[in-house]
Amino acid sequence: MTGSTGPLGVAIAVLWLSVIVLLPLAALTVHSFDDGWSGFWSAVTAPAAVDTLRVTVFVSVIVALINVVMGTLVAWVLVRDEFPGKGIVNALIDLPFALPTIVASIVLLSLYGPQSPIGVHLNATQPGLVVALAFVTLPFVVRSVQPVLIEADKEVEQAAASLGADNWTTFRRIILPTLAPAIISGGGLAFARAIGEYGSVVLIGGNIPRETQMASQYIQQQIEVDRPVNAAAVSVALLAISFATLLILRIFADRTARKEQSSR
Repeated sequence: MTGSTGPLGVAIAVLWLSVIVLLPLAALTVHSFDDGWSGFWSAVTAPAAVDTLRVTVFVSVIVALINVVMGTLVAWVLVRDEFPGKGIVNALIDLPFALPTIVASIVLLSLYGPQSPIGVHLNATQPGLVVALAFVTLPFVVRSVQPVLIEADKEVEQAAASLGADNWTTFRRIILPTLAPAIISGGGLAFARAIGEYGSVVLIGGNIPRETQMASQYIQQQIEVDRPVNAAAVSVALLAISFATLLILRIFADRTARKEQSSR
């Protein structure tokens, strides 16, 4: 096949992925079972662990849903509207990818902390976690939806308008089905990113057990009190949630691709 790298290229790719991804994850998983299955189960079902996982998943779902709406809106504005400074706004979308997340936490704490210059105090609250995580995960939805919008067939929209469809009907019946796979993919990636986030929530979250303590903070806490096996067990639980999310997204993407090919 033209462009094939051959066995050597495949071997190098597999070796690199093994060293960078598979071996560390395998080592973490093995370490989490140092005390056997009962020890692993006790670690992930301990009341404190269950509470922190519940808070983490709940907040991450809220963040993903918010970004599904706002990320789609931002992508729409960047693609369909023209306004001064559009290039700057488009560049700012990628800022969370480049900015150290601890810096985001410091900025958010300065803006929404006890000395808030705007009188809004979100530190040590779940809304504060939502704001911090929404900041670091927004690009996933925007950058997933944006290219699909760029490639969307505007003639179909114009035809619908000429037949009397209003803007909402056109969006719901024509545009949304086209964007749905990208929106779901971006939302899933935002969720997977949020459940493992640490830097952006470490200051503004307050790390209050059962209220604002994220799983990443709980893992650090377990390491600090010399319970590395417990930390590894909760890490594997997070890994399982992330992997399941990404697997579902992959299955959905494959099915969508097959439907598009069969419809052509």
